Amino acid sequence: MNILILAYGRSETNKPKTEWNINDGQSISNYFSENNFEKPERYGDSHVYKVYDISDLPNEEKLDQDLNKIIEKYLQLGNIEVEFKKSVSYMKLNLDFFEEHCRVSGLTYSAQLITRYVASLATKPFVLLSGLSGSGKTKLAQAFAQWICESEEQYCIVPVGADWTNREPLLGYVNALKNTEYILPENKALELVIKANEDTENPYFLILDEMNLSHVERYFADFLSVMESKDKFKLHSSDTPLDGGNGIKVKKEYGWPQNLFVVGTVNIDETTYMFSPKVLDRANVIEFRINAKEMKSYLSEPRIVKDLNGEGKGMGRSFVEISKGATKANPEELSDALQQFFIELKEIGAEFGYRTASEIQTLFSKIDSVNPEYANKTNEKIDIAIMQKLLPKLHGSRNKLIPVLTALAILCYGKKGDKKLSEADKKDVFKKRGELKEKRIYLISLEKIERMYDNVITNGFTSYAEA
Repeated sequence: MNILILAYGRSETNKPKTEWNINDGQSISNYFSENNFEKPERYGDSHVYKVYDISDLPNEEKLDQDLNKIIEKYLQLGNIEVEFKKSVSYMKLNLDFFEEHCRVSGLTYSAQLITRYVASLATKPFVLLSGLSGSGKTKLAQAFAQWICESEEQYCIVPVGADWTNREPLLGYVNALKNTEYILPENKALELVIKANEDTENPYFLILDEMNLSHVERYFADFLSVMESKDKFKLHSSDTPLDGGNGIKVKKEYGWPQNLFVVGTVNIDETTYMFSPKVLDRANVIEFRINAKEMKSYLSEPRIVKDLNGEGKGMGRSFVEISKGATKANPEELSDALQQFFIELKEIGAEFGYRTASEIQTLFSKIDSVNPEYANKTNEKIDIAIMQKLLPKLHGSRNKLIPVLTALAILCYGKKGDKKLSEADKKDVFKKRGELKEKRIYLISLEKIERMYDNVITNGFTSYAEA
């Protein structure tokens, strides 16, 4: 009959102990009958999930996604879950599952935000989440770690203290009274680094909450250095591992393994410090904002947020493999956009270097790896890269920024055909933002540039973090 059926299996010979949690699932027997096929020899009681035409099968990626979805449904059935999960040690990363599990647990994050976050982690293991206090920054970092990790020992949330002036709160120190002992930080940060070095196939997450309550360059200097140099954290000078207590032996040095990811959350107010270009240059910065529609939805449906609990742990190794891949993409559209933005940013000394350009090329590729739906969305990927890697260093006075913000805003509109701006449109690009809406190609970046423009007009000064 030249068809392939993916089905919710159901035994015809033994009464099932549990039933699929589906609504009005059509049986294979009924499907055959409706399509004038002969009665199926087997599996007639099973329920149809998808039917494929053999002559026009979807690609392997799509088939894998469909199969993973039905497997995930199986994992939710109850008593059989425990034993089956033990045998499912590897599944391909699928962010649709994470988005759905967030929704069920009471968390609402857009598919685009989830893709940006996970792709950024896979690009470089240092991501900053900035924005409004209480907008879900820490919760996203925690939720993804809980979802993809097999054990709570694979992640820890560390509140940054305002008194952190050196590396000891994260990396500990040698006991000055007994140099055979090493004092580990109580927040478990160093233990996480050690475990990640010992178990390089599974992901580990260090979440630094309120990261800018203290000067980042002081307590995080070793991480910033090791991240770029591929050197090691040097903890002590003894060739013999020191006693860290609880059976932990601390070697004199550890590397930053590719399965260790650091996420920092950032609030901007009078109690915090601004990040230096050195820090911003080494991270992907993702801004959190809440719009009126999202707030209305939240207020109309009060919800209790539940923790995620390893629902995606079978995908942890797949995520690490994606992160280890050194792939880059450099289509002509990306190269042209970067060249144009470089020229404009150079006018105020906010241009980017080779590292940023290289990381944008990597981010471009990683977005496709974590979410294949972006394969043909070139403008959307360029938009994400501009917002996360090029705009964060923007700051300055009205006289300094207005010409540059105007030029950057113009670059966010189409270059060809009916999307191309006229000279009159370019001159009044901010005044005409409403009527030019259909010509936008970089939506996220343009919205940010417009907020910065409004802020600098009102206050005489603005920065990426404050707009």
